[in-house]
Amino acid sequence: MDIAHLRTWVGRSETTEDIASSGQMAGLAALLNHEIPPWTTGEVPPLGHWLYFLTRAPQSAIDADGHPRRGGFLPPIALPRRMWAGSRISFRTSIEIGAAMTRRSTITEVKPKWGGSGEMVFVTVRHEIATAMGTVLTEDQDIVFREAPHGRDALRSARKPTEGRSASDSVHPSTPLVRRVTPDPTQLFRFSALTFNAHRIHYDRNYCTDVEGYPGLVVQGPFTAILLMDHFLRIRPGAVVERFDFRAQRPLYDLVPFDLCLEATADGADLQARDPSGELAMVAHVAAA
Repeated sequence: MDIAHLRTWVGRSETTEDIASSGQMAGLAALLNHEIPPWTTGEVPPLGHWLYFLTRAPQSAIDADGHPRRGGFLPPIALPRRMWAGSRISFRTSIEIGAAMTRRSTITEVKPKWGGSGEMVFVTVRHEIATAMGTVLTEDQDIVFREAPHGRDALRSARKPTEGRSASDSVHPSTPLVRRVTPDPTQLFRFSALTFNAHRIHYDRNYCTDVEGYPGLVVQGPFTAILLMDHFLRIRPGAVVERFDFRAQRPLYDLVPFDLCLEATADGADLQARDPSGELAMVAHVAAA
């Protein structure tokens, strides 16, 4: 792989525009099962900006995995698997519903790594969103491209975690700071629809298991992050979030319950998503006033 060539993408930028419509937020509230959402009325909630500035590639430009074909704004990395590995977000002020928004996205880093799963390339994109009030948030997003698993790695990837106790979208019996959810295909489809995400590992079970080797439909990383933020806001409704950082550790799958865990800190909370075996799937931190 010609990393020197791929690094010529560093510094490339694109600017897109959108309107903070109420329809997207109504859809998010319905998905999270809220009649009265725990965020401030008339504002886009923390992480709600992910439901805007959606990539709308023409159908002819969609690749076999459901993603737009490689190249264009992002470098043409040939590794077959792509995932959102994490983000670091600073919230400066709120986005009012109905506001006109501009997002400037700039590639800030292209970095190769090698690990137990083989070759990987991390691409970091900085997103700066502005309204008439000025810059409202900045996000550094990490996207990782990696090899498909093979041999023993493929077997480990295909091992589905033990389902453990059965409960759907319920509060853990021992503490109000742990909440159990069980994602199902309908939820994953609805989130993909909200974000116009056609990646087939989230809704096409045959493709997901037969082609990419996963044991079930993969829960979207940003959906898990939004569930963690929602867990925080259910405990601290109306909190003014100033920063949110998250990092994905391992996939979660549909029909298998997992726990949303919260531990309060001096400035907000540490958050985790854990699969039924207790393995970390995502870690996050929220700072709030």
